[in-house]
Amino acid sequence: MYHKSVLLNETIEGLITDSSGTYVDATFGGGGHSREVLNRLDEKGLLYSFDQDPDSLQNLIDDDRFTFIGQNFKYLKNFIKFYNADPVDGIMADLGVSSYQFDTAERGFSFRFDGPLDFRMNPQNSKNGDLVINEYSEEELSDIFFQYGELRNARQIARHIVKIRKTQGINTTFELIEQLKSITPRNKEHKFLAQLFQAIRIEVNDELEVLKDFLLQSSDILKSGGRLAVITFHSLEDRIVKNFFKSGNFKGEIEKDFYGNPNVPFKLINRKPITATEEELEVNNRSRSAKLRVVEKI
Repeated sequence: MYHKSVLLNETIEGLITDSSGTYVDATFGGGGHSREVLNRLDEKGLLYSFDQDPDSLQNLIDDDRFTFIGQNFKYLKNFIKFYNADPVDGIMADLGVSSYQFDTAERGFSFRFDGPLDFRMNPQNSKNGDLVINEYSEEELSDIFFQYGELRNARQIARHIVKIRKTQGINTTFELIEQLKSITPRNKEHKFLAQLFQAIRIEVNDELEVLKDFLLQSSDILKSGGRLAVITFHSLEDRIVKNFFKSGNFKGEIEKDFYGNPNVPFKLINRKPITATEEELEVNNRSRSAKLRVVEKI
């Protein structure tokens, strides 16, 4: 199983307003959301799906209405214009790491398996987790752990890593975990490691800046009345999405026109994020932290 799609029906119902329209799945992965989009479209509908991970090629869909683009969604606008597909009726993104990526030890995303310190969404990228852990300065590591992992003892972790690597390299996920055992909070090991690995992954893939690029480009290529649906999995990315949906900027500050009227690019379809039902949680534990937000371009 490559990945069990999270909030599948809720996302597609919020996304599609025209069964003959043109849509984008910015995070193809296992293809679950893309397949459901195609199920809801008629013979005139079109779907363009992006994914930078070459492993997603195993999930391609044989459908004349479907076009796969093997690129990071930060290139969304360029490729949609290349295909003369803009403006589009809807765009969706599931920002979570797929079950397949988590469960493949060689990718290094999970602290449950021993593997190389990779962390790359695109294996062709030059920056990986090994470079971050073994070559970043103490200050750089501290900033990453604090900003992207929200770890209170970020400076202590960074100092400890730098001290260890003076005498030996840290080359695998289990080696990293072992070297940090002495400063890992007791009875909070799982949360600590999840935050640590999240921080490394965000840095390696420049996830937050890529997300900002994607949101700005989405606003540019959506037609008036078009929908944008985004599923987030942690507070850092959710804050970015929430602020942008609310105000059109990443500070969340609503600008007003000369007459004092709010100048916003979107209408909120759901004021509060949609979360998984009890039924979904029972069959897909990874949906527990998922939050879906949907807006319509004014």
